Amino acid sequence: MLSDADYSGNGSGARRARKRSSGESPGDGQTPRSSGRQSTTRVKRSNNPPPGQSKRKATETEEEDEQAEKKYRKCEKAGCSAIYPVCFASASDRCAKNGYTSRWYHLSCGEHFCNECFDHYYRRKVWTSNGKSEPSLKAFMADQQLPFWVQCTKPDCRKWRQLTKEIQLIASLAAAYRCGMKVNNVKIEGPDQCSQPEDLRVAEVSESWWHSMLILPPLLKESPAGAFLSAYYPDCVGMSPSGSPCNVSAAELRAEPCRAVQPQIPGLCPYFQPFYQPNECGKALCVRPDMMELDELYEFPEFSRDPTMYLALRNLILASWHKNCKEVLTAEKCAQHIIVRGLVRVCCVQELDRVLHFMTRKGLINTGVLAVNQPLLPERYRSKKVIVIGAGAAGLAAARQLQNFGTQVVLLEARDRIGGRVWDDGSLGVTVGRGAQIVNGCVNNPIALMCEQMGIRMHKLGERCDLFQEGGRATDPAIDKRMDFHFNAILDVVSDWRNDKSQSQDAPLGEKVQEIKKNFLQESGMQFSDLEEKVLQFHLSNLEFACGSTLDQVSARFWDHNEFFAQFSGDHTLLTKGYSVLLHKLAEGLDIRTNCPVQAIDYSADAVKVTSSNGSQWTAQKVLVTVPLTLLQKNAIRFNPPLPERKLKAIHSLGAGIIEKIALQFPNRFWDSKIQGADYFGHIPPCPEKRGMFSVFYDLDPQGKQAVLMSIMSGDAVSAVRDLEDSEVVDECLKVLRELFTEQEVPDPLNYFVTRWSKDVWSQMSYSFVKTGGSGEAYDILAEDVQGKVFFAGEATNRHFPQTVTGAYLSGVREASKMAAV
Repeated sequence: MLSDADYSGNGSGARRARKRSSGESPGDGQTPRSSGRQSTTRVKRSNNPPPGQSKRKATETEEEDEQAEKKYRKCEKAGCSAIYPVCFASASDRCAKNGYTSRWYHLSCGEHFCNECFDHYYRRKVWTSNGKSEPSLKAFMADQQLPFWVQCTKPDCRKWRQLTKEIQLIASLAAAYRCGMKVNNVKIEGPDQCSQPEDLRVAEVSESWWHSMLILPPLLKESPAGAFLSAYYPDCVGMSPSGSPCNVSAAELRAEPCRAVQPQIPGLCPYFQPFYQPNECGKALCVRPDMMELDELYEFPEFSRDPTMYLALRNLILASWHKNCKEVLTAEKCAQHIIVRGLVRVCCVQELDRVLHFMTRKGLINTGVLAVNQPLLPERYRSKKVIVIGAGAAGLAAARQLQNFGTQVVLLEARDRIGGRVWDDGSLGVTVGRGAQIVNGCVNNPIALMCEQMGIRMHKLGERCDLFQEGGRATDPAIDKRMDFHFNAILDVVSDWRNDKSQSQDAPLGEKVQEIKKNFLQESGMQFSDLEEKVLQFHLSNLEFACGSTLDQVSARFWDHNEFFAQFSGDHTLLTKGYSVLLHKLAEGLDIRTNCPVQAIDYSADAVKVTSSNGSQWTAQKVLVTVPLTLLQKNAIRFNPPLPERKLKAIHSLGAGIIEKIALQFPNRFWDSKIQGADYFGHIPPCPEKRGMFSVFYDLDPQGKQAVLMSIMSGDAVSAVRDLEDSEVVDECLKVLRELFTEQEVPDPLNYFVTRWSKDVWSQMSYSFVKTGGSGEAYDILAEDVQGKVFFAGEATNRHFPQTVTGAYLSGVREASKMAAV
């Protein structure tokens, strides 16, 4: 039976204090002792002794104290509140129980074992360890001998009860426990077990000093994080060596410290890898399970000295979320998996809310397209009202997060649609992204998380990309590999060059590439063949595609500034259903006002006033601006007071990159026999001037049922087609395809479209880049809020992940977290 009644209403069990030989009790002989903080003042006797007896009486009092010292002994731990400790172990026949022992061993204020029980276990050598720390008897007692504590699940009770020693706590029991519950059934003993008072020791756990008196940190048994962290010493990541599913022995961990293999967890999305494995690094949105992050240390400084409890809770929460990201993760769901002996379980459950709220606010859990029925954060984290300007990925992410937190949000969008630079077209028989459609690196990518939440499958893009020359001939893969090596070698030299250069010594990337190439050919005496030169131009066109600009505008010092941070790894995938399906899910239930271009933001008063072009006005405590960089550069929104000079300088130090797309639907898949199932193929430019003109063609129907190709125009090709009619651009594209497939007829397309992002009044760009003389720091400056009232998000505010939908989304999550914290 889970008998908690024996422990109710007192601090160390309902054992009555033994009567002293003098007939006196430690206090009131009928009052159960508590191991909590108590007054040591004795009650005065009402009968004052006659003057002649005072000296004799003082002597008797001293003898009484000496006699009491022989029968009782305080805990020797400085600051311990237990005046009369009770041994929880009762393992030895000579156990002191609540009497005298030569030494009390302190585990926490309220949990002690006597010297006799220490000897009993010490002689048997029963403690072992698969952990990194040396085994100790105290650790054994805390881990395997302390009784469990469990909380009543009745909403009007929620009292903590101590279980008898033979009862093992498991998650299902913790989730269903009611006061007085029996092991074999749910029958309740007595009229109302919930009416029994709670043990006094539980109240002490909430005191600020209690945690500091804890001898050993909590190590969780059967934590959901165990499956993720089997390559770690359990006690280094907040788990018990005796109760963690470790597939690797301690000997193997010591002998093989360089493991970095992700564990295979049945039913888990392979793109979910929230924890670094030992000696693994450089992976985005990944945490060290054995170390606190800087923002965690800032939020929880009390765990800086010993982070074990925080790591145990954080790792449990993170693992639980990734095992089921389709439902809100609550404290109740997590608490049942906190399996640890002793009063420290009470402390862990009490700390759980804080850790859960922090991780929710930061967007580590309870994020994505999740729908909630009640606010995820307490009232203190909610702004009264927030206005979000722009319904692209950043604006929608922020609005969804804030609304889930419990904040009132109004979202203003200039266009007649949501999505911003995400715009999917279904007119060709399949979904084609006029904007973004590819996910670069799926591991821990929030796009992969949202796809998992919605049950959407992404198409993994293969690595094969055959390069075809005009005339239809396939390029020897050895030549492609060789020129790819030279291309990357040139960029490596650029990296070496910039190491000792200041920002004022910057140069255009294109200029440095040509200079390094020329020097290399002169010094080596080599000469690239005509074909090798063309292949090199193909790789340079891909670089211009990545930058969104011709290389003569891009900073040689900071063109790849984000590569200094951990990036998303793993598969590159095609969203066959497009990004729009995710953004529309994010938008569900939000207050979105379309056809509402914002003209002015006045933040000179306490409240921020936003005015649209038609004169409508809104006020809020905070405003989030997510418009594209170009609109900020062209002062499309007037700010009062003007934005700080530092921010304006950063805005103009970044470039507004542009690429355009063309998509064509054909009556048949004429490329199949030549491409043989590849997801894309490359076009070797006939001359440097044609670089970037339809350099890669993507097959947008991996199932092979529809015949749709999409290609890119980047670099100088963008300006070359800017003033052409769509039909003229299609003719140019068909010329290229007919040169690549000379052995067969390339039919006219049934349908097509050509994007015009450079002329889109509400974008005028595709994505940002660092201009010559600029710096990657500009992204961070753009992300800075102004006076805690005006905030900024968008891909051009994300230094780690610019130029991507993922980066825009994460910037919105970041700003929602900031607004909730301010």
